[in-house]
Amino acid sequence: MGDLLLDDPAPFVRRLTLNRPEARNALSTALLGEIADALDAAAADDAIRTVVITGGPKVFAAGADIKELATRDVPGALLDTRVGHWSRVRRFPKPLLAAVAGFALGGGCELAMHADIVVAGEDAKFGQPEINLGIVPGAGGTQRLARLAGAQIAMKLVLSGEFLDAAEAKQCGLIAEIASDPAARALDLAVKIAAKPPLAARLAKELVLAARDAPLDVGLAFERKAFAALFATADFKEGVGAFLEKRKPNFAGK
Repeated sequence: MGDLLLDDPAPFVRRLTLNRPEARNALSTALLGEIADALDAAAADDAIRTVVITGGPKVFAAGADIKELATRDVPGALLDTRVGHWSRVRRFPKPLLAAVAGFALGGGCELAMHADIVVAGEDAKFGQPEINLGIVPGAGGTQRLARLAGAQIAMKLVLSGEFLDAAEAKQCGLIAEIASDPAARALDLAVKIAAKPPLAARLAKELVLAARDAPLDVGLAFERKAFAALFATADFKEGVGAFLEKRKPNFAGK
């Protein structure tokens, strides 16, 4: 078996499972490239509407591969191919969920923060301990964490190297839910989202992401245009027809 396992556990849903248990699912350059490739493939496949990323029962991902980091110099860090891999993960246009059990540290926490919805187990731990290695987060760990959890939480984690437990992560908005079985709950959510109109789901994701960065008036204007554009879709007609006819809609993504 490879470092990344792919399966389709439900209609329109693809699951990516990190599979480097001997390295605590450390995100090597090769594994990160596989994740980016898998997301690119899912983005281009109309049969896939939602993706779930998960890890092992004790560790989601314990960070970057330290053995790789030990060989880096300044030019190597600046020209690192990982930057392009992370960019492709960030640009994934469809709903992306993460099921986090155990530790999500460093790059693992950054990977979870790229998800649109994070479901965490009761034993989950989140952190950016890069400072213990004499460096700082390099894949959005300072920027995303500050936007999602607030500047005070980001400062505490990035400067101290301490971890947040699942309850603290939920309280500060880093995750959406705590579940006794995060993999099952994330899959349940993914199935539910995959049954929604895919064009509307993609636009909804864009709108919510824009709300983090765009001024309110810009975001509202974008929202209104997206709202109006969806009236031209066959899925809108299907949704309204199903509602009036009291039946379950069958959305085709058109």
